[in-house]
Amino acid sequence: MEVIVAAGDSGRGRAIEAEGFEFVPLPVARGKLNPFLEARTFAFLLQLYRRLRPALIHHSTVQPVIYGSIAARLIGRGAVVNTISGLGYVFTSDHRTAKVLRPVLRRLWRMALSHPHSRTIFQNSDDRDDFIRMGLVRPDAAALIRGSGVDCSAFHPTPEPSGPPIVVLPGRLLWDKGVREFVEAARTLRVAGYPARFVLVGSPDAGNREAIPVQQLEAWSDEGVVEWWGQRHDMPEILAGASIVVLPTYGEGLPKVLLEAGAASRPVVATDVRGCREVVRPGVNGVLVPARDGPALARAIEGLLAAPELRARLGQGGRRLVEAEFAEPLVVQQTLAIYRQLLGIGSN
Repeated sequence: MEVIVAAGDSGRGRAIEAEGFEFVPLPVARGKLNPFLEARTFAFLLQLYRRLRPALIHHSTVQPVIYGSIAARLIGRGAVVNTISGLGYVFTSDHRTAKVLRPVLRRLWRMALSHPHSRTIFQNSDDRDDFIRMGLVRPDAAALIRGSGVDCSAFHPTPEPSGPPIVVLPGRLLWDKGVREFVEAARTLRVAGYPARFVLVGSPDAGNREAIPVQQLEAWSDEGVVEWWGQRHDMPEILAGASIVVLPTYGEGLPKVLLEAGAASRPVVATDVRGCREVVRPGVNGVLVPARDGPALARAIEGLLAAPELRARLGQGGRRLVEAEFAEPLVVQQTLAIYRQLLGIGSN
């Protein structure tokens, strides 16, 4: 297969080219509702597909899935694979704008996912079942591949380091990732006298309406309730230095950071929501708590801080679980099987 990658250029286009793939910068507008910019994205994809005449197109994230699928139907050839990596802002937010956009997005999903020669990959069973129930995708065109996988060779099980335990929340710093509840839990446990360090790793996503202002992150850091380490690209080292990984999100496709935590043999505390439930097995690799519940989050973290042996056992369980069910080669194999099915070629 000759593979061409089209994506918004975040500065990593050269890294894709260094892997031997052609990279096409895709004009995308994030965080804005500008019909002219949306039309530009659609027109670019339509022109690109007409030029390339691809045998198969794989879309990921909302705009490419919707605009790309419609463009693929217009060119009238090629198979289409769409990955739904989460319901996103429109379905998870309580903001008025999100509620207004919800029925519009449903109609667009239905139009995009009805391509006759397509498969839609869902990362968790809740999203798949909801899309089928709402009539947005045919049951026979829906597939479940849990997440994007994790490179287990990049993360090594290591003993927990000495010193005060580090409790880390890694990810995009958005309100709907549960950052407010994490800070609340950190403040509660600090008042209770726990010597742990509470760390935010990541940066705000400027193109997302849920982005936490930098001034707020700096204020929390100045107060001393949490440490903000900013954007990092050394996650194996970050997790090796951590004692507990926390993700109090309001909803996910399937959060890769929980897989990385498992690969690094670290216990996790996450919310009992779609996506997280696919990864976190209570008593096996971590703890689930209700979403938007700071006190419950504090109690779960406190329970792990007080029990080093439990942290070690859950960390070991996480590594075994990731190796058995979420390793990157498994996801690649499942994805290629869908490609071959749509293209009508054998497994060899």
